Amino acid sequence: MPEPDTPVDAVLGTLVFIRGANRPFGELTLDDVRMRAAELKSTVGVGPTTRVAPIALGWATLVIEMQRAGAETVRELPAETVLELRPKLWMTL
Repeated sequence: MPEPDTPVDAVLGTLVFIRGANRPFGELTLDDVRMRAAELKSTVGVGPTTRVAPIALGWATLVIEMQRAGAETVRELPAETVLELRPKLWMTL
């Protein structure tokens, strides 16, 4: 696999397990992101699971940013937005 050209390429190429397979983050659709945000929100409770709340909020913020930009996939977002949200989504490189 070739090396990514830019930091945003690295983030967009990061594999995320969703819909039963590993998919590049940049290919996630608005529905995928909504599903991940809801999944994470549903796991937040008391005790150790409260640690998931900031990550769930990050994915919910990604939904809002995609709606605001009219983006159908994460790749369609501005690079600055993707890089800003990366740590909030717990995306590591």
